[in-house]
Amino acid sequence: MKRLFSCLHDDSAVTAIEYALLASLLAVAVVASISLVGDQVLLMYGHIKDQIILALS
Repeated sequence: MKRLFSCLHDDSAVTAIEYALLASLLAVAVVASISLVGDQVLLMYGHIKDQIILALS
């Protein structure tokens, strides 16, 4: 009976769930930011490449 009650008061599973929720929220934020800014970064690197090619010729 004591083992049953000790398992009910164990907070390690709750902490693991909280960490999993935080990790999934962080992953969603990273994917969203990359999808929003990705095209602009790609255009910026293309512009830099074009300017380097123009400067070298």
